Amino acid sequence: MTKKLQFLILLNLFIGYTIEAQSIDLLRESIIEVLENKNATVGVAIIGEQPHDTLSINGDKHLPMQSVFKYHLALAVLDQVDQGKLSLDDSISIDKETIDTYSHLWSPLRKKYPDGGKVTLAEMLEHTVALSDNVGCDLLFELMGGTDVVSSYLHEIGISDISIEHVEIVMQAEWESQYENWTTAKAANQSLQLFYENTDNLLSVESYDFLLSVLKGTKTGKKRIKGLLPEETIVAHKTGTSGKNDEGLTGALNDIGIVFLPDGSHFYLSILVSESMESDEDNQKIIAKVAKLAWDYFNDK
Repeated sequence: MTKKLQFLILLNLFIGYTIEAQSIDLLRESIIEVLENKNATVGVAIIGEQPHDTLSINGDKHLPMQSVFKYHLALAVLDQVDQGKLSLDDSISIDKETIDTYSHLWSPLRKKYPDGGKVTLAEMLEHTVALSDNVGCDLLFELMGGTDVVSSYLHEIGISDISIEHVEIVMQAEWESQYENWTTAKAANQSLQLFYENTDNLLSVESYDFLLSVLKGTKTGKKRIKGLLPEETIVAHKTGTSGKNDEGLTGALNDIGIVFLPDGSHFYLSILVSESMESDEDNQKIIAKVAKLAWDYFNDK
């Protein structure tokens, strides 16, 4: 190979990389335009399949997760399944006292079993993640031995920017406690990437397939990441929502997920909307518009 040919190859590589870098910068600028003049703190993280297809905005800010942490909880539970300490076929009792205690919280399980009953671990995980069930969530934390056990597991697998201090019933009773259950947009994306790429065989094939199917079947947040995407788009995701306090402040309205494109490729997207005085509709539009910009960017490539 002549020196001239080597130079031309390197020049083409440099030009290609420069164009790609400029392109991701245009995506960043478009997202910033969506966030401009919004009375909210928004953390955004995007990871594509190529190294240059990565960006974050407020990506290192500690922002409340709300029910997003149910996804992280599921990872920890399935790790216990893979170790043989639990089984998806295990039967878990829900007593009437628990049903009554959680009467003020969202729980499809409570509606299904108003007098209590027994469910499999698989059913409880499906309700907790795909339907954001609060009874199932707190029973799973109890089964695991508490929030500390789950936090320790997450730190052990390399997700350091996350804190889980409170179960749902505590978090929903005390407004300020949600801020102690925090992550960053970048760490949320990291957790999705670790899972989907099954880094270091994070989960067994069975547990991996189970959780991916559950995440793809998430029923909440239809106006968030999926809000402006083509109807047939598959998104494996988890939402989190605080509601508003008496001053009209939204602590958290979130969605994190893996977005699949028509050509079979994918990208990771985490959007955490916090400290927002915008309406619920506008908070959801922020997420939907950012997701659509990311979709257009990767789909056009």
